[in-house]
Amino acid sequence: MKVLLINGSPRKDGNCKVALNELEKTLNAEGIGTEIIEIGGKAIRGCIACGSCYKLGRCAFDDIVNEAAEKFKNADGLIVASPVYYASPNGTLISFLDRLFYSSHFDKTMKVGAAITVARRAGTTAAFDVINKYFTISGMPVVSSEYWNNLHGRAMGEAKADGEGLRTVRVLGKNAAFLIKSIKLGKESFSLPEKEPPERTNFIR
Repeated sequence: MKVLLINGSPRKDGNCKVALNELEKTLNAEGIGTEIIEIGGKAIRGCIACGSCYKLGRCAFDDIVNEAAEKFKNADGLIVASPVYYASPNGTLISFLDRLFYSSHFDKTMKVGAAITVARRAGTTAAFDVINKYFTISGMPVVSSEYWNNLHGRAMGEAKADGEGLRTVRVLGKNAAFLIKSIKLGKESFSLPEKEPPERTNFIR
């Protein structure tokens, strides 16, 4: 069992990494493997709606998105940490997630998902909502904690002083591990829910 952890911050060892390190320790202690992928400092362009991924089976722009997609396919969950830019995840992370979810056509049903957002003060819950939408449109259960998964800090490493935020991350890790193990047992005992044929209803015809 393994969870892919995405660091969306351009500060490789900043406060998002503080959160992911705390999360990683908790998941590992619960017997869940982890891998952190650093994407915040990469030049990741946005989706151009070319549709090539339907022919190629991957994004036409062959960069870290395709590399992450292969790892995501084999993982039991995806947890994304992002800094807050204008009450939203940073642009690099948005481009990464848009392309990752749109171009990877494998079934993501019952892979767990979670978001962690970091800011000096405000905007965390708005950014948190944006990231969670990638999971809920993909049949991925969203892991909760005992509070929204937010940490606070501006200077490098300042989030280490946010005791409540770090506790929230640890609870998130324990809940994620429990859910992953429960889903594994459920798959073995009952299999995944049966899917209905897709039905597309457009608003304008």
